[in-house]
Amino acid sequence: MDADALRLLLSTEGLALLERVEAGDGDGIEGRDDVVRAVSRLRAEGHDAQLVAAVLTQLRLRRRARAKFGEFASGMLFTEAGLEQATRLRVAAHHAGRMREAGIASVADLGCGIGADALAFATLGLEVTAVERDEVTAAVASYNLAPWNASVVHGDALETAVDVEALWFDPARRDERKRLSDPGDWSPALDAVFARATEQPAGIKLAPGIDRALLPADAEHQWVMDGLETVEAVVWTGRLARAGVARSALVLSDAGAAELTGDPSHPEPGELGAFLYEPAGAVIRAELIGALAERLGATGVSEGIAYLSGPAHVTTPLAQAFRVRETLPLDERGIARRLRELGIGELEIKKRGADIDPAAFRKRLKLAGSERATLFATRISGRHRAVLADRVP
Repeated sequence: MDADALRLLLSTEGLALLERVEAGDGDGIEGRDDVVRAVSRLRAEGHDAQLVAAVLTQLRLRRRARAKFGEFASGMLFTEAGLEQATRLRVAAHHAGRMREAGIASVADLGCGIGADALAFATLGLEVTAVERDEVTAAVASYNLAPWNASVVHGDALETAVDVEALWFDPARRDERKRLSDPGDWSPALDAVFARATEQPAGIKLAPGIDRALLPADAEHQWVMDGLETVEAVVWTGRLARAGVARSALVLSDAGAAELTGDPSHPEPGELGAFLYEPAGAVIRAELIGALAERLGATGVSEGIAYLSGPAHVTTPLAQAFRVRETLPLDERGIARRLRELGIGELEIKKRGADIDPAAFRKRLKLAGSERATLFATRISGRHRAVLADRVP
């Protein structure tokens, strides 16, 4: 969306048309033919072609945004890039809660994008200054934050003066064409962000796959999982970092939040027990598998493999449990024969430490039957094995 399209969209006519179309048949405009019909109808009413395009683009982005923002999405505006990088509302609420728990009253969201984190900060009563260097994105953030105690500044994240107690950064990791792999090319550059974070308490949102060697040693490193997806790593500095916590893994779900803290460690391998555990992605990213094993009374299944096993079932949001049926050689023909004997027609395949393509492997098994199971292609005590198991609800 360029500045001219946004100007039309923010006009009285533009906003009224957006709300009317969304309240009417917005959800019914899905495929290409639906869009063509909608464009023809709105143009026949006398609306500008650029405005019609902007309205229909916003309808499409709002539908996508519901997964991140829920009902808030219907009152927000979006850009393609801004929506892609925006923090999910439940995760942003966690960021805001961390600020409030630390006694922070005012925060600057430096590089605010469309304002997702700033929105969460403001809804918890923090005074928010949001800074965004892209003019169109800053205008979108201003619209999204208008009902709240927040001001938006069009300026550079590191050069704009702010009088606040804490800082929040979400460096842009892509340009208009591609993702940027070099942290020096991010906006703002990662080294500059870390340097600023030594001056004031700060939270810095990064991709979950960030190279851990890049992270400052004198900070808390937290990996966050929302539902089934590991969505971010956050570096917390100053009083936003908890005393004695170097690494943490946080799992957010509809049922609440679960957290594991500790030092990076890996468990000693042991015998395969009655239950096999797949640690949550955030636990694996944070290298807290050893701490999880201790909590579960479990051991590793093999050196360097991020599965755990134990004799008893322990319910935890930090891992998915599977009841082990049997262990088989990792031999395709033998596995296929055994699955036919058991009548397994629906098979989930997971792998660690085994060089197979699960989709192609499943197809070659020629499954048939009404039963279902999970197959782990992995190493057990250093040897390639297939573990047949059932998910524990």
